[in-house]
Amino acid sequence: MTNKDEKTMKENKRVFGYFEVLFDIFYLLVALIAGVYLISTAVDKPRQLAGLMALMLVGGDLFHLVPRIAVILTGDEVRWRRALGFGKLVTSITMTVFYVLLWHLGLLVYAVTNATIWTGLVYALAVLRLWLCFLPQNKWYDAQPPVSWGIYRNIPFLLMGAAVALLFGIYNGQVPGLTWMWLGVLLSFAFYLPVVIWASRQPKLGMLMLPKTCAYLWMIYMLLSL
Repeated sequence: MTNKDEKTMKENKRVFGYFEVLFDIFYLLVALIAGVYLISTAVDKPRQLAGLMALMLVGGDLFHLVPRIAVILTGDEVRWRRALGFGKLVTSITMTVFYVLLWHLGLLVYAVTNATIWTGLVYALAVLRLWLCFLPQNKWYDAQPPVSWGIYRNIPFLLMGAAVALLFGIYNGQVPGLTWMWLGVLLSFAFYLPVVIWASRQPKLGMLMLPKTCAYLWMIYMLLSL
Protein backbone atom coordinates (compact mmCIF):
# COMPACT_ATOMS: atom_id res chain seq x y z
CA MET A 1 0.00 0.00 0.00
CA THR A 2 1.39 3.39 -1.01
CA ASN A 3 1.53 6.46 1.20
CA LYS A 4 -1.17 8.01 -0.97
CA ASP A 5 -3.46 5.01 -0.39
CA GLU A 6 -2.87 5.16 3.36
CA LYS A 7 -3.61 8.87 3.38
CA THR A 8 -6.83 8.29 1.42
CA MET A 9 -7.94 5.56 3.83
CA LYS A 10 -7.29 7.78 6.85
CA GLU A 11 -9.21 10.63 5.24
CA ASN A 12 -12.17 8.36 4.45
CA LYS A 13 -12.14 7.04 8.01
CA ARG A 14 -12.10 10.58 9.38
CA VAL A 15 -15.00 11.68 7.16
CA PHE A 16 -17.05 8.60 8.10
CA GLY A 17 -16.25 9.27 11.76
CA TYR A 18 -17.68 12.78 11.54
CA PHE A 19 -20.75 11.42 9.76
CA GLU A 20 -21.22 8.89 12.55
CA VAL A 21 -20.99 11.65 15.16
CA LEU A 22 -23.69 13.70 13.41
CA PHE A 23 -25.85 10.60 12.93
CA ASP A 24 -25.56 9.60 16.60
CA ILE A 25 -26.50 13.09 17.77
CA PHE A 26 -29.45 13.13 15.37
CA TYR A 27 -30.64 9.75 16.64
CA LEU A 28 -30.41 10.74 20.30
CA LEU A 29 -32.26 14.02 19.71
CA VAL A 30 -35.04 12.39 17.67
CA ALA A 31 -35.54 9.58 20.20
CA LEU A 32 -35.54 12.08 23.09
CA ILE A 33 -38.05 14.40 21.42
CA ALA A 34 -40.27 11.46 20.45
CA GLY A 35 -40.18 10.06 23.98
CA VAL A 36 -41.05 13.37 25.61
CA TYR A 37 -43.79 14.01 23.04
CA LEU A 38 -45.36 10.58 23.52
CA ILE A 39 -45.46 10.88 27.30
CA SER A 40 -46.62 14.51 27.33
CA THR A 41 -49.50 13.73 24.95
CA ALA A 42 -50.37 10.31 26.37
CA VAL A 43 -54.05 9.64 26.99
CA ASP A 44 -53.69 5.91 27.57
CA LYS A 45 -51.22 3.34 28.86
CA PRO A 46 -49.90 2.15 25.44
CA ARG A 47 -48.78 5.66 24.50
CA GLN A 48 -47.18 6.18 27.91
CA LEU A 49 -45.37 2.88 27.50
CA ALA A 50 -44.22 3.88 24.02
CA GLY A 51 -42.79 7.12 25.40
CA LEU A 52 -40.99 5.26 28.15
CA MET A 53 -39.49 2.90 25.56
CA ALA A 54 -38.15 5.81 23.48
CA LEU A 55 -36.61 7.41 26.57
CA MET A 56 -35.17 4.03 27.53
CA LEU A 57 -33.34 3.95 24.20
CA VAL A 58 -31.94 7.43 24.76
CA GLY A 59 -30.94 6.80 28.35
CA GLY A 60 -29.11 3.59 27.54
CA ASP A 61 -27.45 4.72 24.34
CA LEU A 62 -26.19 7.94 25.90
CA PHE A 63 -23.81 5.88 28.03
CA HIS A 64 -22.42 4.20 24.91
CA LEU A 65 -22.61 6.88 22.23
CA VAL A 66 -21.16 9.80 24.20
CA PRO A 67 -17.85 7.96 24.83
CA ARG A 68 -17.98 6.70 21.25
CA ILE A 69 -18.29 10.27 19.98
CA ALA A 70 -15.45 11.33 22.28
CA VAL A 71 -13.20 8.61 20.84
CA ILE A 72 -13.97 9.69 17.27
CA LEU A 73 -13.30 13.37 18.00
CA THR A 74 -10.17 12.88 20.12
CA GLY A 75 -8.74 9.66 18.68
CA ASP A 76 -7.91 8.60 22.25
CA GLU A 77 -9.55 5.20 22.66
CA VAL A 78 -7.40 4.21 25.63
CA ARG A 79 -8.66 7.13 27.70
CA TRP A 80 -12.30 6.31 26.97
CA ARG A 81 -12.03 2.51 27.04
CA ARG A 82 -13.58 2.04 30.46
CA ALA A 83 -16.43 4.43 29.65
CA LEU A 84 -17.03 2.57 26.38
CA GLY A 85 -17.16 -0.77 28.17
CA PHE A 86 -19.51 0.54 30.83
CA GLY A 87 -21.68 2.10 28.14
CA LYS A 88 -21.96 -1.23 26.33
CA LEU A 89 -23.02 -2.90 29.57
CA VAL A 90 -25.66 -0.24 30.27
CA THR A 91 -26.97 -0.46 26.71
CA SER A 92 -27.20 -4.25 26.99
CA ILE A 93 -29.37 -3.80 30.09
CA THR A 94 -31.62 -1.08 28.69
CA MET A 95 -32.15 -2.90 25.39
CA THR A 96 -33.27 -5.96 27.33
CA VAL A 97 -35.79 -3.85 29.23
CA PHE A 98 -36.85 -2.20 25.94
CA TYR A 99 -37.93 -5.52 24.46
CA VAL A 100 -39.76 -6.52 27.63
CA LEU A 101 -41.69 -3.25 27.39
CA LEU A 102 -42.31 -3.79 23.68
CA TRP A 103 -43.72 -7.23 24.51
CA HIS A 104 -46.13 -5.70 27.01
CA LEU A 105 -47.04 -2.97 24.52
CA GLY A 106 -48.04 -5.67 22.05
CA LEU A 107 -50.17 -7.40 24.68
CA LEU A 108 -51.90 -4.10 25.46
CA VAL A 109 -52.66 -2.85 21.96
CA TYR A 110 -53.80 -6.27 20.75
CA ALA A 111 -55.70 -7.02 23.97
CA VAL A 112 -54.03 -10.42 24.30
CA THR A 113 -55.25 -12.23 27.42
CA ASN A 114 -53.90 -15.77 26.99
CA ALA A 115 -50.16 -15.18 26.87
CA THR A 116 -49.18 -15.93 30.48
CA ILE A 117 -46.78 -18.72 29.56
CA TRP A 118 -45.21 -16.70 26.75
CA THR A 119 -44.84 -13.68 29.03
CA GLY A 120 -43.13 -15.87 31.61
CA LEU A 121 -40.77 -17.11 28.91
CA VAL A 122 -39.91 -13.55 27.83
CA TYR A 123 -39.16 -12.63 31.45
CA ALA A 124 -37.06 -15.77 31.95
CA LEU A 125 -35.02 -14.92 28.85
CA ALA A 126 -34.62 -11.33 30.05
CA VAL A 127 -33.37 -12.45 33.46
CA LEU A 128 -30.97 -14.92 31.84
CA ARG A 129 -29.70 -12.23 29.50
CA LEU A 130 -29.13 -9.77 32.38
CA TRP A 131 -27.39 -12.43 34.47
CA LEU A 132 -25.05 -13.23 31.59
CA CYS A 133 -24.33 -9.52 31.06
CA PHE A 134 -23.19 -9.08 34.66
CA LEU A 135 -20.78 -12.00 34.68
CA PRO A 136 -17.10 -10.93 34.83
CA GLN A 137 -16.23 -13.22 31.91
CA ASN A 138 -17.64 -10.56 29.59
CA LYS A 139 -14.58 -8.39 30.32
CA TRP A 140 -16.42 -5.24 29.32
CA TYR A 141 -13.43 -3.01 30.01
CA ASP A 142 -10.88 -4.96 27.96
CA ALA A 143 -9.65 -3.69 24.61
CA GLN A 144 -10.71 -6.99 23.01
CA PRO A 145 -13.54 -8.60 25.02
CA PRO A 146 -14.12 -12.31 24.28
CA VAL A 147 -16.37 -12.83 21.27
CA SER A 148 -17.71 -16.05 22.78
CA TRP A 149 -19.34 -14.19 25.66
CA GLY A 150 -20.79 -11.67 23.27
CA ILE A 151 -22.51 -14.62 21.60
CA TYR A 152 -23.60 -16.27 24.87
CA ARG A 153 -25.34 -13.20 26.26
CA ASN A 154 -27.06 -12.49 22.95
CA ILE A 155 -28.64 -15.93 22.56
CA PRO A 156 -31.47 -15.20 25.05
CA PHE A 157 -31.68 -11.67 23.63
CA LEU A 158 -32.21 -13.07 20.13
CA LEU A 159 -34.91 -15.42 21.43
CA MET A 160 -36.62 -12.45 23.12
CA GLY A 161 -36.56 -10.54 19.86
CA ALA A 162 -38.00 -13.54 18.01
CA ALA A 163 -40.85 -13.79 20.52
CA VAL A 164 -41.65 -10.07 20.19
CA ALA A 165 -41.47 -10.21 16.38
CA LEU A 166 -43.77 -13.25 16.43
CA LEU A 167 -46.30 -11.44 18.60
CA PHE A 168 -46.48 -8.42 16.30
CA GLY A 169 -46.43 -10.69 13.25
CA ILE A 170 -49.37 -12.80 14.43
CA TYR A 171 -51.55 -9.75 15.06
CA ASN A 172 -50.16 -7.88 12.06
CA GLY A 173 -52.69 -5.42 10.61
CA GLN A 174 -54.95 -5.07 13.65
CA VAL A 175 -53.31 -1.75 14.58
CA PRO A 176 -52.40 0.01 11.30
CA GLY A 177 -49.54 2.10 12.67
CA LEU A 178 -47.77 -1.02 13.99
CA THR A 179 -48.17 -3.12 10.84
CA TRP A 180 -44.44 -3.39 10.24
CA MET A 181 -43.19 -3.50 13.82
CA TRP A 182 -42.30 -7.18 13.43
CA LEU A 183 -40.05 -6.31 10.49
CA GLY A 184 -38.40 -3.48 12.40
CA VAL A 185 -37.51 -5.92 15.19
CA LEU A 186 -36.14 -8.51 12.76
CA LEU A 187 -34.08 -5.91 10.89
CA SER A 188 -32.57 -4.58 14.11
CA PHE A 189 -31.31 -8.07 14.95
CA ALA A 190 -30.26 -8.81 11.37
CA PHE A 191 -27.92 -5.80 11.44
CA TYR A 192 -26.79 -6.35 15.03
CA LEU A 193 -25.84 -10.03 15.11
CA PRO A 194 -23.11 -9.91 12.40
CA VAL A 195 -21.40 -7.18 14.42
CA VAL A 196 -21.48 -9.34 17.55
CA ILE A 197 -20.11 -12.41 15.80
CA TRP A 198 -17.65 -11.10 13.22
CA ALA A 199 -16.78 -7.45 13.86
CA SER A 200 -13.67 -8.37 15.87
CA ARG A 201 -12.23 -9.96 12.71
CA GLN A 202 -13.89 -7.63 10.18
CA PRO A 203 -14.08 -4.17 11.84
CA LYS A 204 -15.92 -2.70 8.84
CA LEU A 205 -18.96 -4.73 9.88
CA GLY A 206 -19.31 -2.22 12.71
CA MET A 207 -20.91 0.04 10.10
CA LEU A 208 -24.00 -2.17 10.36
CA MET A 209 -24.78 -0.45 13.64
CA LEU A 210 -25.94 2.56 11.60
CA PRO A 211 -28.74 0.71 9.75
CA LYS A 212 -29.52 -1.05 13.04
CA THR A 213 -30.07 2.38 14.59
CA CYS A 214 -32.21 3.34 11.57
CA ALA A 215 -34.38 0.31 12.35
CA TYR A 216 -34.91 1.66 15.87
CA LEU A 217 -35.77 5.09 14.51
CA TRP A 218 -38.36 3.40 12.29
CA MET A 219 -39.77 1.57 15.31
CA ILE A 220 -40.01 4.87 17.22
CA TYR A 221 -41.80 6.40 14.22
CA MET A 222 -44.34 3.57 14.36
CA LEU A 223 -44.82 4.12 18.09
CA LEU A 224 -45.79 7.73 17.37
CA SER A 225 -48.96 6.41 15.70
CA LEU A 226 -50.37 5.17 18.99
